[in-house]
Amino acid sequence: MEYAPVLVLVISFIVLLAIGTPVAWSIAISSVLTMLVSIPFIPAFTTVSQRIGTGLDSFALLAIPLFILSGELMNKGGIAHRLIAFAKTLVGALPGGLALINIISAMLMGAIAGSAMAAASAMGSIIGPEMEKEGYSREFGAAVNITAATTGLVIPPSNVLIVYSLASGGASIAALFLAGYIPGILTGLFLMIVASLWAKKKGFKLGKRSSLREIFKSFIEALPSLFMLIVVIGGIVAGIFTATEASAIAVLYSLILGFIYKEISFPKLPKILLDSSATTAIVMLLIGTSISMSWALSYENIPQDISSGLLNISDNKIIILLIINLLLLFVGIFMDMTPAVLIFTPIFLPVVTKLGIDPVHFGIIMVLNLCIGLCTPPVGSVLFVGVGIAKTTIEKVVKPLLPLFVAMIIALMLVTYIPALSLWLPSLFDL
Repeated sequence: MEYAPVLVLVISFIVLLAIGTPVAWSIAISSVLTMLVSIPFIPAFTTVSQRIGTGLDSFALLAIPLFILSGELMNKGGIAHRLIAFAKTLVGALPGGLALINIISAMLMGAIAGSAMAAASAMGSIIGPEMEKEGYSREFGAAVNITAATTGLVIPPSNVLIVYSLASGGASIAALFLAGYIPGILTGLFLMIVASLWAKKKGFKLGKRSSLREIFKSFIEALPSLFMLIVVIGGIVAGIFTATEASAIAVLYSLILGFIYKEISFPKLPKILLDSSATTAIVMLLIGTSISMSWALSYENIPQDISSGLLNISDNKIIILLIINLLLLFVGIFMDMTPAVLIFTPIFLPVVTKLGIDPVHFGIIMVLNLCIGLCTPPVGSVLFVGVGIAKTTIEKVVKPLLPLFVAMIIALMLVTYIPALSLWLPSLFDL
């Protein structure tokens, strides 16, 4: 293995991040510098630029801007309020009721919008102040919101699972979507257990128990929003339309729903389109530069060298998965989820497939693992959103975050070593 390209890549990337260079540009610049080890500047620069452009030339990636737009429409269309009202009737009277409402609402919002940022923003601004009024500390509310928001990246529809499908060379998006349900719900349940125990320890007061009539009424009000899951996922699994076509249907459905709820009007649409365009631009630039780095790694044979190195350490499936999980947990601290999936899937997937691990199962492991990184500094995007909305600091949120991190890691270990948690649902549909 040649160490020069690896050293150039790692050192340049860390230095660029340390001096405050945006992640996408850090990836692009370190890719060019890595290529300079083997070829002159002009070919290196033009090759990386070309790979950024050609990397985005994919029909499957069209689903991402459309799901981002549908998520923005849902966030502004009154869907979050109805999901919260429904969650409140279900768990409001349990210990830590408001924290549980936050987690369930985030899971539902994430499942519908497919965005951790949207879930953290919506739940933090709506439930956060309510939790504070009931005596919950601002930091605990922020910690619950931050970790719960990431469940929507595993529960479909998920843009990150689409990215993994692209990086893996064709893992079924329908299978990945179905595989995400049980791990996502399991993670949410573990977070609820920790939140409930924490609330009981601190002595937070219980909410009012809802009657069956109130539960039914809130369910009916939330039903049009929940029905979107059936339309989008059901259509993909049944083969009626592709994930890209489903994203377009999600946009149309959420737009109509916003008008029916009277939360969206024509004067509000330009701002919604502008916000979703800005988010799309950031995500697509990250994808393009990450694909260029992935190509630069392949050009220098780094993935093959790392694969051989891992297999030389051990051919035991349990040990290799543990090593990969530890590496991904470390990577997630410094790198955003989308580039991490695009860069490290070609490195680790050949290793796990040689050991007989299903690519769909590994995709869920990878995404669930990197969700933890979104909650950790210095690059944790959901952490910054959650802290910003709660008007607190990262230092104060760390303590209540720790037990929630433990819950997420336990869920990750169960999903890693019990493949049926990911593969049972896809197998029911022969995917």
